[in-house]
Amino acid sequence: MTDSSPEMSKPNAEPALSPQETEDLIRLLRRKEGNWVGWGMACQRLQKAGYNSQQIFEETGFEQIQQNQIVVGYQVYNSIIAVGVSEPTQEHFNRKGSDILYELRILSQEERAKAAEFIVSKNLDVDETHELVKAMKDLSRLAKIPEAFSTHPGDAVAYQCWKLARQKSDLQERSRLIARGLSFAHTVTARKQVEQLLTDFTVTSTRPAPTLSVYRLESAEELPRILPVVGRMPLTVEDLQAVPLIEPEEPFGIVKSSGNAAWVPVPSWQVLLRAEDPVTILWHSDDLPINLPGKAEEVLVLVDRAARQWDPNGYFLWEENGKLKMQWFEQEPEVKILGQVLLVLRPKKFFDEDFTKEMWQMDE
Repeated sequence: MTDSSPEMSKPNAEPALSPQETEDLIRLLRRKEGNWVGWGMACQRLQKAGYNSQQIFEETGFEQIQQNQIVVGYQVYNSIIAVGVSEPTQEHFNRKGSDILYELRILSQEERAKAAEFIVSKNLDVDETHELVKAMKDLSRLAKIPEAFSTHPGDAVAYQCWKLARQKSDLQERSRLIARGLSFAHTVTARKQVEQLLTDFTVTSTRPAPTLSVYRLESAEELPRILPVVGRMPLTVEDLQAVPLIEPEEPFGIVKSSGNAAWVPVPSWQVLLRAEDPVTILWHSDDLPINLPGKAEEVLVLVDRAARQWDPNGYFLWEENGKLKMQWFEQEPEVKILGQVLLVLRPKKFFDEDFTKEMWQMDE
């Protein structure tokens, strides 16, 4: 669910910009005044103040993908300045190179600074920078840096070329990789290691890495919502209030807790996404204020503790003699509302659970 209005209520949002500050930042972006570093700063300030990418695009003409590039590039630029880079490197990226700095985002701050210096010295373009970053990350993942090579960006590329060249039987491709490795090698030992391939034509076969299964969740409902379980009825008001407010961490809805707690996964239906403080209660269907069709069974009642305003179309929790009760109120009640019932969830149903475990039977 999207919202085109500024999200000023977000807890991590910075204080709202004054009208004059907002106008100045939008004008700077609209007229493209200054350099890209200033544009990245302006986009970041507007975003942190609650303006989304679509709003900024409509006001300034900066497309969302461009905003992302210059904001991330601006953050990387600040990190290499903080670590310390030479004046020529700083001046170079102050003029241009947001796309190149964007490629460095996955490196550590120290690695970014080293890579930035190397990129300027070699005058690398975006594609070459992408390959450089990949080589640096691959080298950093090794348990031990290979003998003769170092962690310098040039040696990282040299090692990558040396490793690939040894696997090639095609002399033209092998020669191309050796030449590239020699042009990037930083240390004398790395250069000598690559040079050995000029006289050693042994082809080293390696087992290809297995394919890693990668999935992406395509809809919000595919990601379960982890909710706290208050307990099993009967419960008191204190039981309901004792459960702390849960704030899932995006993008996977991770929740953290301390002490004794029970949790239950529930599909992320829209009614749940709109809830501010959802919790669950185990309830026997016979004790609900309505009769459910089918056999009596234990159900899961989902409640939003933050929804305390009466609505004639809803069921609500309230207290009677210290115990929680659920009820529909035809008119606004005088009792204190403790939360609104979002839905009642029945357990999964198998006609014959033992039967379904025998997959071969289902094929007959």
